[in-house]
Amino acid sequence: MKCPFCNFQDSRVVDSRSVKDGSLIRRRRECEDCKRRFTTYEYIEKIPLMVIKNDGRREPYNREKLKMGLITACKKRPVRMDEIDSLILSVEKEIDKLNSSEVPSNKLGEIMVRFLKDIDPVAYVRFASVYYRFEAVSEFEQKIKELDRVPGNG
Repeated sequence: MKCPFCNFQDSRVVDSRSVKDGSLIRRRRECEDCKRRFTTYEYIEKIPLMVIKNDGRREPYNREKLKMGLITACKKRPVRMDEIDSLILSVEKEIDKLNSSEVPSNKLGEIMVRFLKDIDPVAYVRFASVYYRFEAVSEFEQKIKELDRVPGNG
């Protein structure tokens, strides 16, 4: 494994542990050259999932694209990276339950919004504003009112 700090080609595994019911392995590594430590994650490789966009195009599911959208929604919010990673794993499990090699982007968005709502209300509204394509303030207000009706949020 190449060191992200000095680009040396060899590192050793210092610690390895299973995360999220064994579907993910977290490894702490140490560079053999600069001795700095870094973390890597291994995921079980699955059949490639295709996302069906609203216009009918298909594109491969991109975990990093999803993660960047969540990071943007959670910017300056008290949401930890491990919570974002956990949310992504939960979404992927929901998609797996569909037992299909294709998922419509709107279904993916619905699942994301549902999980994000439980993590952070502000991040939820930010993500929902992009997902639902709000064009008027009244649409924002409606979603916020719906959020306020959820027990524990008001």
